[in-house]
This record gives sequence, structure tokens and C-alpha cells, in this order.
Amino acid sequence: MDLDLRKLRYFLAVAEQRHFGRAAEQLYIAQPVLSRQIRAFEQEMSCALLERTTRSVELTAAGQQLYQEAHGILATVDAAVRRVHDLEQGVQRLVIAFSPGLRVSEAIRAFSAQHPGVETDVIPTRWWEQDKPLRDCRAQVGYLRRPFDDSDLRTIPIGHERRVACMPVTHPLASRRTLVTADLDSAPQLDAPRRRTATLEEKFELIAAGQGIALIPRSLAESYSRSDLVSLPVTDAPAVETCLAVHVERRDKLLRDFLDIATATLRESEAA
Repeated sequence: MDLDLRKLRYFLAVAEQRHFGRAAEQLYIAQPVLSRQIRAFEQEMSCALLERTTRSVELTAAGQQLYQEAHGILATVDAAVRRVHDLEQGVQRLVIAFSPGLRVSEAIRAFSAQHPGVETDVIPTRWWEQDKPLRDCRAQVGYLRRPFDDSDLRTIPIGHERRVACMPVTHPLASRRTLVTADLDSAPQLDAPRRRTATLEEKFELIAAGQGIALIPRSLAESYSRSDLVSLPVTDAPAVETCLAVHVERRDKLLRDFLDIATATLRESEAA
């Protein structure tokens, strides 16, 4: 089947709003039109994507899967269109993917100082598929944390960061200064195999609600600091390796220049 991108965008709006009226307002179309388009989309997909009641809209299992895929599909298409336009207009562009919490801005500034004519963009990665923007060509290079699938990728080690246990301020362990992994054995943890969250905001909201604690990189906890959460160092937890990553087939000079500059800049920043 041919995927109708317009209907996919309509579905994404309903999935995010969980309400046809609010989604229709966001899309600037009438609600009955949106409802018809979504039903037509479900027929084209040959599966139910939404469960409708008089008060709410929820995603089916198939709808949840499509919701997770939709952002990547649309972003890939948008990136392809932009590359076509860049080529037509003679624009040089470098797109850097980064794991949330990692700061690549200093490397971009150093690179831009030597390549002022190159436009740079950034893409935050989802923590369970950090390598995806490199594989679907939305980004040329990534500043990532291990673990991720590094097959067909060339990686350059940058440094390591410690991990902390993030928990509600009301948690029995929250008054401690440091922890060891054994302290966490009896505490429910939010992790990928047991409960994958679609966004970091969702993850931290669940932690604050008492649904579990999470062992996360320190820079991530610092980037999402909030008054109802506390993050404590776990002294014996393995450190997380950070690295630059590019597809093995990418060898253009502009990318090599960025890798050289970013490697020196980020390693210096890690050592500071």
C-alpha cells in the first residue's frame, strides 16, 4: 500500500491530543472532516488504530506502534525534501544527532568558526534507538551514549559519565548522599524491558508519581532537574561511554573536519 502522509499527520495529531476536537483545531480543519480522514486511514491500513468513546480517544496496540513510528517517518520525509532544496539552492548543511543531556553546542561553535558558510542543525535522539537518525539519513553524525547498535557505524570515544538514581524527594532513599547498586535491589525501576516510555518527560513524570526510580546518566538528570525529584550518585554503577558516531560509508571532507574539531572540543570539555 502507499502511505498517505497527510492522513498520517492527521493520525499523529489525534494520537497526541487524544481528542478529535482539539486535533481538528490544531490542524485547522473541521472535526467531521478529520473523523472521516482517520476512518479512511484505518481502512487503508486494514487495522483499527484508535478506540473511541464518548469522552476519550485511546490508541490500540497497532495505533501505539504506528505512533512510535510516525515521527521518524515524517522526519525522514521532511529531511529528504530539505536535502533536495539544499542541493537546488547550493546550501551546505551538517545535521548532528545527540542523546538528550549531552551538549554538542560547544563543538558546533568551534566548527562554525572555521566553516561560517555551513548551516548546522541538531536532532535529539530517542534513548532506545539513538542510532536511527544516522541510518535513515536525517543526520550525518551523532554524539551518543552507549549502548546502541553500532553495526556499520564508525565510533570515536569521547569520555565517560557517571550514573545517578533518580527518584521522588519523598522516597525513603532520597535523604542519602550516595548509593550503591545493592540499595536499589528492592526498588521498582523504570527501564526499557519492563516499561518503555515514549518521552523523557513521561519518564520523569512517572518517577515523580512514585511509579519507580531510574538509573540514568548524570547529565540527563541535570538537564531535566525539577523540584519534586532528586538524583543521587550510585558509586559502583558502571560509567556510561559517550562517543561520536558516523556511518562507515560517509567520508566527505566536511564531515571529517567536524569530527576532528568535535573530538578535540568535546574531549577537552569532558576533562574539564
